[in-house]
Amino acid sequence: MLKWIFVVTLCVTGVAFGQAGSSNGGRTAAIEITTVAGANTAAEATTQPFIESNEKREYRLLGTNKTSTMEKEMNEAANAGFRFEGTMGGETSFGGSEVVVIMSRDPSSLKERYRYKLLATSKTSTMQKELQQAGNAGFEYKGQSVYSSSFGGKEVVVILERDLEARLMQWEYKLLATKKTSTMQKELSEAGAEGFAFVGVTVGETAIGGREVVSILRRSALK
Repeated sequence: MLKWIFVVTLCVTGVAFGQAGSSNGGRTAAIEITTVAGANTAAEATTQPFIESNEKREYRLLGTNKTSTMEKEMNEAANAGFRFEGTMGGETSFGGSEVVVIMSRDPSSLKERYRYKLLATSKTSTMQKELQQAGNAGFEYKGQSVYSSSFGGKEVVVILERDLEARLMQWEYKLLATKKTSTMQKELSEAGAEGFAFVGVTVGETAIGGREVVSILRRSALK
């Protein structure tokens, strides 16, 4: 079995990575990863897609303490051919409380294909409404986190994506939020019986509900 080592080249754009934000409230880093033969068996399981494709990828890291800034920066990256990979909210050494997003692209394909919408609110009822509005516009769930913002307090953050080249497909979303896991079990089962598929969950403290389990489910919009 081949073994692999990863050589990582990090290029920071805009501002130095160690600085806390920029004039638009965030920071951006472009990362290029190449695989070479080596001796690290532990990496095989988590990096299998790169081993199979043997393709070079470029990565862009976005970090900001303003969720409104994050949506703008994600779509700017998407204009350059990047696509969302993952997100997490938390404390960073230099930026304080931030929401962090990783995006990637194939260096040979710089075409814009995806559009992003970021929803952030401390009220789960508001999130349900905004999720449905996005679903009606063809946006598909991609990730979520709980984030302590400078202005909005503790918020649930949800990222959605629309494929500009695919046929428009509308989604119906259901957001479940409860402090009791037994209640969540019941509500998940009821939603499943209605044809909703689970897409994501976070456990964290929101400004309104306190410590909650927040689950998001979806199904194709009924015609």
